[in-house]
Amino acid sequence: MATSSSTGALENATSPSIAEVAKPERPSVTVTKPIPYTFDLGNLLCNDANPLPHAPTAAHISSAARDCAQALINQLLTTCPITSHPIDGVLMTLPPPTFSLPREKPLPVAKPPTTWEQFAKKKGIKDKKRGEGKMVFDEATGEWVPKWGYKGRNKDGEGEWLVEVDEKKEAEREKEGKGKTMRGEGRRERVEKVKRNERKQRANERKARKSEAGG
Repeated sequence: MATSSSTGALENATSPSIAEVAKPERPSVTVTKPIPYTFDLGNLLCNDANPLPHAPTAAHISSAARDCAQALINQLLTTCPITSHPIDGVLMTLPPPTFSLPREKPLPVAKPPTTWEQFAKKKGIKDKKRGEGKMVFDEATGEWVPKWGYKGRNKDGEGEWLVEVDEKKEAEREKEGKGKTMRGEGRRERVEKVKRNERKQRANERKARKSEAGG
């Protein structure tokens, strides 16, 4: 009885467990193929020219995709520089892409030039608004003030406690009898100028669309 018991214990100790038998073998991180892979690391792209079987199964496709992903990771880790940042963490710098990916949407259509743009191009007039900045120096106060908007230079005189009055314009306002004041005249002229420019811009856009459709 003692011999039989010891033999059974020896068999249990040497026989593999169910977990060990069912555990799958881990794939190797080294991938070798008859036709080497080609990479575009800037686009995280791995090209596999190795042919699949005539009737590939899901297992064949999954294995090929896994090998491509593993080869791409190996190439990234051995080629691209890796840096560590205290805030952003670990960063990998990718090289510039070598393959031009197609656009999802077509190229945007260029807007037709407005009447003013056509005139400016013909006369050689350059847009001075670009590059000049939004601030201008006020010699009266010795400070830099915005050209437009809140406390803008275009609102000079609207907040002054003393405003110079033009006798002719003042007489015209009194004849109209609409309660207009010299202080608010500047603001009304400025607002009307903005509206007039907007109307001209819309008219130029309509004219450009008609000419484009006719051409």
